[in-house]
Amino acid sequence: MWRRAAATTGTNTVVLDIDGSLHQVHSENKEEAAANYKGGYGFHPIYCFADATGETLAVALRPGNAGANNIADHVALLDAAIAGLPAEIAVGHRGGDDPDLVRRPIQVRTDSAGCIDFVWHARNRNVGFAVVARSNASIHAAISRIAFDGDYWQPALRQDGEARPGAAVAEVSDLIDLSGWPSGTRLIVRREPLHPGAQQSLFPSTMFRYWGHYTDADGEPVDLDVHMRAHAHVEDNIRRLKDSGAQRFPFTDFEANSAWLAVVCFADALVRWFQQLCLTGPLAIAEPKTLRWGLWHTPARIVLRARRRIVRILDGWPGTDVLLGAHRRIALLT
Repeated sequence: MWRRAAATTGTNTVVLDIDGSLHQVHSENKEEAAANYKGGYGFHPIYCFADATGETLAVALRPGNAGANNIADHVALLDAAIAGLPAEIAVGHRGGDDPDLVRRPIQVRTDSAGCIDFVWHARNRNVGFAVVARSNASIHAAISRIAFDGDYWQPALRQDGEARPGAAVAEVSDLIDLSGWPSGTRLIVRREPLHPGAQQSLFPSTMFRYWGHYTDADGEPVDLDVHMRAHAHVEDNIRRLKDSGAQRFPFTDFEANSAWLAVVCFADALVRWFQQLCLTGPLAIAEPKTLRWGLWHTPARIVLRARRRIVRILDGWPGTDVLLGAHRRIALLT
């Protein structure tokens, strides 16, 4: 997959996304299930995805009361994810490796759980970082100085490259003390009109919601903001896993449920690879339910006759052309 897909070949930075998710269970006999900080009950696994493919490179099932800001869990997950990458990409990205060994750059994106301590571990692995900023007095002071300075702010962009109405981006690296961060760290801040239900802001304001992230990447602040906001892809990945069995833990034993979650992730990775290598159009990005009813449930048979492989599908089946096209691509791959 990683040698064939356009999303994973070339020299572009390989982006890893780390995020945790609360998985609710409705039985109290599950080992390590516990109440979580949102008032629910269950498990609190942490995932690391490859942004280019959406596949799960590493996952760790944790008790429901596991901390969202556990640095040790983040570091262990990052190491496991790097180990899951192709060898030519992972080289130079293990703890203490010589930077000269790196053949392809890697960046890890995470929320505010990956703050100062975690980014130093990333730097030790020659991995770039982009982490959500936490509100503090230093950031308050920096934003106060530029809040009404039009020279600092640039119009923000959406993921499709179009302007994001009312939103703007600024870099405040020169207005904040970054001495505790790795060299080259920058702080990018975005503001957008305040709206009902907006999440907590970096800076108290009755007009805007402020949000920011630290990164050691090069580039224009607006482009870095667009890139960091793409971390939201993890929500799509986690939703897909939950629709594929990650929300159902059939065992009482914690280790057995950990194995179950790993198998769900393995299966999902195979589906993601199949979609990207063998499907086109809407099905290449379809959700599991659509794939089940559009492809997996197709009544068909494969018949071997006279050294030929024949695919027999019901006459008039709506997905026949898509299924046969995918089968031809599989034959070419194998």
